[in-house]
Amino acid sequence: MGIPLDKASFLALFLETLLYGVFLTLYCLTLFVLSKKTGIQRQLLTPVATLLLCIATAHLIIDFVQGLEAFVFKANTLGADAYYSNLASPLDLASKALYITQTTLADGVVVWRCCVLNRRNHLLTIPGCIILVVNGAIGYYVVWSLSRTGPLSEVSAAASGCITAFYTITMFISVTCTISIAWHIYRTRRFMPGGLAALLPVFIVVIESGALYATSVLALLITFSTGSSGEYIMLDVIPPIVGITFCLIILQVHFHVGGNSPTEQFSEPSAVIASLFRGRGVRDVGFGMEPVAVHITQETQIDRSDMMDGKNNEPVSGVIFQL
Repeated sequence: MGIPLDKASFLALFLETLLYGVFLTLYCLTLFVLSKKTGIQRQLLTPVATLLLCIATAHLIIDFVQGLEAFVFKANTLGADAYYSNLASPLDLASKALYITQTTLADGVVVWRCCVLNRRNHLLTIPGCIILVVNGAIGYYVVWSLSRTGPLSEVSAAASGCITAFYTITMFISVTCTISIAWHIYRTRRFMPGGLAALLPVFIVVIESGALYATSVLALLITFSTGSSGEYIMLDVIPPIVGITFCLIILQVHFHVGGNSPTEQFSEPSAVIASLFRGRGVRDVGFGMEPVAVHITQETQIDRSDMMDGKNNEPVSGVIFQL
C-alpha cells in the first residue's frame, strides 16, 4: 500500500525544510570561501550559488503556502488530498516551474564543468547545449500542459511521456558528464607521480557530487513510473539537493578533502579539481605564496699550525636553508 498523498506532501515539506537548512549553511560557508577568491571563481560561481539559493527559497515558500492552505485554511472545506490532486493550481504550477529551472541550471553547470575540463571541445559543447535546451523546453511544456487540465483531471499520456523523458534526460546528463570528467582525469593523470592514490580526492569529489544528484533523479523517475506518491517527496527535496551538491564541490576543493598532506593536495588533486571550475589559461589566485625565510650560517676552520705561521686557511662556507 502506497503512502497517502496528504502524508507524502507533509513529509516532503518537512524534508525540504531540513535540507534547505543544510543548503543555507553550506551556502554561507561557500560565500565566505568565494569572497577570498578572484577571477572566474568569484565572478561566476557566486552568482550561480546565489541563484540556486533564491530558487530553492522561492520553492520552499510556495510549498509552505500550499501546506497552510491544505492542512489549515481549507482542511474542512476541501481536504488535503483534493487540494494536492489539483495539478492545475497556480501554486503547484509555479512550484514545478521553479523545479525545472533549478534542475536546468544545475545541468548547465555540470555540462559547463565537463566542457571546461575538455578544453571547450565543440564535439562535447554543442551536443551538450542542444540536449540541455531540449530538456528545458520539454520541462516547460509539461508545465504548460498541466495548466490546461481540469482541477481533478489526471496527467495526459503525452504529458506523462514528456515527464518521463525530462527525468531520463536529466539523469543522463548528470551520469554522462560525471563519467566523462572522471575518465578525463584518469586518462591524463594516471602516469603522474603518486599514481591513482594521489588522485583519490578528485574522484571522491566528482563521483560523490554526481552520484548524489543522479540518485535523487533516479528515485524521482522510479516513483513517477510506479505511480507512487513518493514522487511529491522527491520533487520537493531535489531543489535543495542541487544547491547542496554545488556547494559541497566548492568546499571540498577549498578544504582539500581527501587525507593527503597539504603540500601533496595543493600540488596534485586540488589543482585538478580547481580546473573543473575555470577555463583554460585562468590562474587560481586563491592560494597566495607564503614568504620564505633563508638563514645563512658561515663556518671558518683555522689550522693551529697556520696560526703559528700567521696564515689562515680559506674559509669554507656552508649554507643552511630553513623553509
